[in-house]
Amino acid sequence: MERPMQKLNDLSRSLTALEPDGTLIAVIEMSLSSWLIGGILPGVERQPLKKLAVDESALLKLLHRWREEAEKAGHRIERIVVAFEAGRDGFWLARWLKARSIEAYVIHAASVAVSREHRRAKTDRLDSELLKRAFLGWLRGERDHCKMVAIPSIMDEDAKRPNRERESLIGEQSRIVNRMKAALIRLGIRGFNPQAKKGCRTP
Repeated sequence: MERPMQKLNDLSRSLTALEPDGTLIAVIEMSLSSWLIGGILPGVERQPLKKLAVDESALLKLLHRWREEAEKAGHRIERIVVAFEAGRDGFWLARWLKARSIEAYVIHAASVAVSREHRRAKTDRLDSELLKRAFLGWLRGERDHCKMVAIPSIMDEDAKRPNRERESLIGEQSRIVNRMKAALIRLGIRGFNPQAKKGCRTP
């Protein structure tokens, strides 16, 4: 019986075999002012956690320092893999890391399962642990841990920008119109259409 062919664009699990002894794994928890980087280093019992300013060069130096630490522990690092959740930062960091021989992946934020206990006790350290667990499962080829987002080229990302800006403007327009209607209703004015040129009442 023939096995079904694997999809080349299957982003729900890694199709590359994971060699734990030669792979340095890192995840990044991003905010506007800082990055929190969590690592899994072969031969190193502790799992380092380092907070950096938003600086890609400092991130690269940290990854290289961790690689040296793992190699001092007797493990030759053949592969460095980094993952972070999709967000406002876009995909520039993933492209920047890939250009420097670092495997970079962008995790679909909605695909990471978070328990109610974790939601109640949310901390950066906890987020980092959840990301590491999800990313490690994905690297092992196990399903249902997380799903990656395809990283577009700069041209593809720019092509999508007008649509994203239009969606944002439409959303902003709807919020303003709803606020105006709510303000008018508080004054006893109903059926008024703020979007009409003459402000006529809606039928």
